[in-house]
Amino acid sequence: MGIIKTILTIIYVIIALIVIILALLQAKDDSGLSSAITGSTTNNFYEKNKGRTKEGKQKRLMIISSIIFAILSVVLGILYLA
Repeated sequence: MGIIKTILTIIYVIIALIVIILALLQAKDDSGLSSAITGSTTNNFYEKNKGRTKEGKQKRLMIISSIIFAILSVVLGILYLA
């Protein structure tokens, strides 16, 4: 059981570093309150294919690593209580 805790803790630290790095690399993609008031929406080629760009891939990786981070947090919490 101790080996599993150690391995999961190492993976947890690696995922935490990945989440931190990806959060720092992300660009601000909202234009703030002004677009909410004016209702400006863009319907161009870039907006339709945003998931295929570098920023889209970073965002997807950030979501996946954040979910893994949350699941590992719960699992490690349960393992360290037992």
